[in-house]
Formats: sequence, structure tokens, C-alpha cells
Amino acid sequence: MAFDTPAVVLGAGVNGLGVARSLARMQVPVWLLDPDERCPAMQTRAAKPLKVSASHGETLVEELVRLGAARFSGSRPVLLLTQEESVRTVSHHRDRLSAFYRFSLPSRDVVDTLLHKQGFQRVAEQLGSPIPPLLHVRTFADLPALDNLQYPVVVKPGERHTEYARQFKKAYRVPSAAEAIELIRRVLPVMADVVVQEWIEGPDSNIYFCLQYINRQGQVAGSFTGRKIRSWPPQVGGTASCVAAPEVHDELSAMTARFFRDAGVIGMAGMEYKRDAYSREFRMVEPTIGRTDYQEEVATLNGVNLPYAAYCSELDFPFPASAVTKRPVVWRVRSEDVQSAAIQNQRITQGYPRGGRVVDALCRWHDPVPCLVQGLWRVQRALRSRASKMMPGSQAAKCKP
Repeated sequence: MAFDTPAVVLGAGVNGLGVARSLARMQVPVWLLDPDERCPAMQTRAAKPLKVSASHGETLVEELVRLGAARFSGSRPVLLLTQEESVRTVSHHRDRLSAFYRFSLPSRDVVDTLLHKQGFQRVAEQLGSPIPPLLHVRTFADLPALDNLQYPVVVKPGERHTEYARQFKKAYRVPSAAEAIELIRRVLPVMADVVVQEWIEGPDSNIYFCLQYINRQGQVAGSFTGRKIRSWPPQVGGTASCVAAPEVHDELSAMTARFFRDAGVIGMAGMEYKRDAYSREFRMVEPTIGRTDYQEEVATLNGVNLPYAAYCSELDFPFPASAVTKRPVVWRVRSEDVQSAAIQNQRITQGYPRGGRVVDALCRWHDPVPCLVQGLWRVQRALRSRASKMMPGSQAAKCKP
């Protein structure tokens, strides 16, 4: 079946590439928008690339309006978001953008609340959801309260912050109050919005996620449950490899749907959990609101095409019933999975399901150019690095062999 209404995917990278490929396999025409036209994902055959000046803020809104009135005139495409900053922007300007694009988001208040870790914590506690204690730190005066937490803890920003990302890691696992205080003292002058949450014991393979699409009527159109195999960096990083987890799907899908229903969430959403190594109970970690998840394509590869569910829901088309494939598919970012396995002294295949199929997030035989461009980038970086070391007077040239 071929479609006339296009889908516009905002944000390339691994996430956007997976969404574009998910839609293209269903013959949906896709436009992939990103500020970096040289990005490997922008070279995919699954979508038409289109450079925009920004992925969030007023500049993005003006460009989306211009494109909606010109290039996409008369088609009103389905808009799919892949980045948190884009969700906030589109949410705040939904009245203006909805005239040109089809998309579903929770109310602005719900979006703003759940995009902040403290806001999510408050809602989860109010709804009686299983979540570890958390402390919100905004000033140095809040630091003494760190003594009330049980250690270790994880320290991370309350929400996305550009300057924080330039200077600090995504998250830190900290073993004591003294070390937490020392770290936060360095962070607060850069970002006065830090959360400290009690650590859930267990390896990265104890991290699960449930990805869903919830239509405008509040009904779950599609639901998929997966499990991480490895993260990069280990313990505190993003997904390096993952696979379907049908053995816990009923439990986590029901828990996730209940939370989103009670919190007033519609559209694309997901919830990350970690199974406590001691109690074996699942604890909520953080939600994804209004956008696709980084590893969203693992659901498509295992039989649950959530971007297509969103597309069908926005156009009031029936979405065919889906079921996880019998042969599990491992989705991985190869370079990060290799690094993660190496630093943990694991075989690269450790944790992969027996008889499963491994699919790389970037490299595909039927869509090879993104992988080739990525490889070219790495070669160019290596040559530049080598050249800089050989330059007279460089710091590297002064080092002893």
C-alpha cells in the first residue's frame, strides 16, 4: 500500500534514521530534517533529506511554518520528533504548528512536568508508582539534605542543558555523600538544576523499557517491551545494544499504560525501568514523552512498528495488530557495544539471545551510504589527529616515543 501524506521526521542521528527506516518499510514517504546536512543518517535512501537551521526554538518554528506553507502545502504531514528540545518547542507552539502538521502531544503542562526529572518524580509518587527517592538540588543550601539519602546514588541534570553537556557526563554513579557534594559544587555554577536519586542495584542487562504509542482517545495503539544488553558508558550511559523482552511484556506494558493514562499522556511515549538485583522488583527510571526513543527501531525489527502506528493513528487508518517476532533481533550501535563489552571484559556476543539475529543501528546492506559516510568521517578524524601530532611544536610532537 502506497501513501500520499508524507511523514516529517525532525532530527537525524541514530534515532531519526531508525524512524525513517521504520516508515519507509511501510512505503510511507519520509522527509528527514536536521541542521547538519552532512550527518550520516541524512544520506539514507529511506528518506529525503532537508536541512533546517535549528532543531528547537523560534528558528525551528519559523522554518516549520515556512515549509508547511510551501513545500508541504496541502499535504499536512505527520510530524515525528526525536529530540527532547524539539518536543518542548513544538509543545509550546502547538496551536500555530497544528495548522500545518499532524501530531499528538499531551497538554503543555503535562509535557513540561514530565520532561523534568523532578516533575516526573512528583507525578510518579502521587500515582503510587515504584520509583526510588530523589532529591532536587538548586542551591548550595540544599546540599546538607544529601545526607538523608542511601548510597550509592546517581547524579544527573534535571533536564537537558547545553552547557552542562559540554562540561559533564550524562550521569554519575556516586558512592558517598561527600563525593556527591564535591561533584554538585562543580555543577551548580554551570547549571542550578541537579537531581540526586538513590541507585538501583543491578547490571545494565537489568534495564528494561516499554515503548508505546497512545492515540488521541487515550488507547494504546502499539506497545513493545525490550531489555538492554549493554550501555555505553556502562551503568550510566545510553543503549549500546538491546533486544525484545516478551517474558515481562504483560507486566511492564500494563504498568506503563496505567501510568501514562493517569498522567494524561498521549502520542509517542516510553518508560525505562530497572529490575532491582535484590528485591527483583521493577523501579521506574525515567519517561520519554512526545518523541521516539533512541532505540525505537528495535521495536520495528521485532515486529512492532510504532512510528507506523503513529502515522496510522494521525490519519485515522487502521493499524494492523502486531506481535513480537519468533526469532529475536538484537539492535546495537556496534562501536559503542564493542567498547562496552571490552571495558567489562565480556565477549561481544555475551548477552545476545541464542538463535537471534543482530542488526546494526547504522550499517545495512540495503541502505549502505550512512555507514560508508560514518566510516569516511572516522578515517578523516584519524588522519587529522595523526597530522596534528606530527606538526612541529605540537604538544604531541614534544612527547617521548
